[in-house]
Amino acid sequence: MDLGLKNKLFVVTGSSQGFGRAIAEQLLEEGALVIINARKEEPLQTLCLNYPDRLSYVHGDITTDAVISEIFRRIGPREVHGFVLNAGGPPALRFMDTQLKDWDEAYAKILRWKVKFTQEILEKFQIQGFGRLLYIESMTVKQPLENLVLSNALRLAVVGLVKTITKELGPSGITLNIIAPGYHATNAMERLFIAKSALLGITPEEARISYEKETLTGSLGDPKDLASLIAWLLSDHSKFITGQTISLDGGVVQGTWG
Repeated sequence: MDLGLKNKLFVVTGSSQGFGRAIAEQLLEEGALVIINARKEEPLQTLCLNYPDRLSYVHGDITTDAVISEIFRRIGPREVHGFVLNAGGPPALRFMDTQLKDWDEAYAKILRWKVKFTQEILEKFQIQGFGRLLYIESMTVKQPLENLVLSNALRLAVVGLVKTITKELGPSGITLNIIAPGYHATNAMERLFIAKSALLGITPEEARISYEKETLTGSLGDPKDLASLIAWLLSDHSKFITGQTISLDGGVVQGTWG
């Protein structure tokens, strides 16, 4: 299927590794123009060497106003077909192990920057009369996970935000959706392996195996599979999907609406 993404501009944050990098590479394979972002500069530079004419990057912490402003300065007057908002999550903690400063930091890391970025994006999309906006969150929005109280609580706020915005936008040609990935083979899973191993007194490898057994597929997900879905959702083929939270979890979420 031709997704029709060739020479269209996209922005993908958190692109140095994991989901963000897989998404950026998928879009580039589709012939798109991409602006990527991450705090680690070397992986961004390396990727840009492979696509010098279609890829550029903005280095820095996406949760800061300065980096958000720089991304839009880099876009300039050009039309942007879609944005993928992706960043690392807060530390793995149980509720009684948290302090208020942990909640303040988690708010900044999960919600605040997405609110600011979304305001800027929607202003541009409304001028264009179209746009695709995707938020990479977690299956914790459908089924809370152990030792992740900060993520469990604050990612739900993003779901409420997106649902509300889509109702306000109506038939504007602009769609917003949430991706709720489960256990995937990314570096971010390492913090869960370590947290679970410390809690249960097992090795990180044993913790990894226990996570694999929680899936109905018996394995961790491949970020490339997630990226292929993202590419389709960023295309014009997805125009009838908006305000949705889509699971990619290997069957871990057990609810009927999972």
